[in-house]
Amino acid sequence: MNKIKVIGFDADDTLWVNEPYYQEVEKIFCNLLATYLPEKEISGELFKTEIANLEKYGYGAKGFILSMIETALKISNNKVSSETIYKLLKLGKELLEKPIELLDDIEFSLNHLKSNYLLVVATKGDLLDQQRKLNSSGLLHHFHHIEIMHDKNETEYKKLLKRLDIHSEEFLMVGNSLKSDVLPVLSIGGKAVHVPYHTTWQHETVSEESTSKGYHTITKMKDILSILNK
Repeated sequence: MNKIKVIGFDADDTLWVNEPYYQEVEKIFCNLLATYLPEKEISGELFKTEIANLEKYGYGAKGFILSMIETALKISNNKVSSETIYKLLKLGKELLEKPIELLDDIEFSLNHLKSNYLLVVATKGDLLDQQRKLNSSGLLHHFHHIEIMHDKNETEYKKLLKRLDIHSEEFLMVGNSLKSDVLPVLSIGGKAVHVPYHTTWQHETVSEESTSKGYHTITKMKDILSILNK
């Protein structure tokens, strides 16, 4: 870790609460469509629609809203009422207006790290939504650079390092997703810290047993300070 110059932080479910809000909306969505299919099947259909739409809409709330509407039309054979569609749009707008709830130790950790490292946000999702969250979070002053990616893969991380003008061994990524925040960074020669969150979107799940170690796992964000001081 003694070569690290820049630390990247994921945003959703690393800096602040995100996935529980989506799960709340999905639960209401399933209830609204309960006359057509059981809840588990509705959730499965929604997930399939979301994945199929990623290339078109990317990640984030707007794509989720459109995928809910598409799924509702599909499973109802286009018979879902306009009132239900309106309720889905309203749910989506409420999702976009959720308050920012910072996770434990975030302010404390960033304050201690920024004197020795350049801190950046490296996240994915809808540009306007992520900018809103960052502006509302009160954390912007901690960060040297904000990168909102279409996806988080080896190619996108290499582009980020080029923009930051650093080598891969000088970069540390911190996040809750093994798939997005840890594995692609390790594969290009960077370092990573996994901060598991109690709930994760199924598209982001990778079992730790299926990965080769080479990264740190912490339960609290402030534990990163002891890792960097070793």
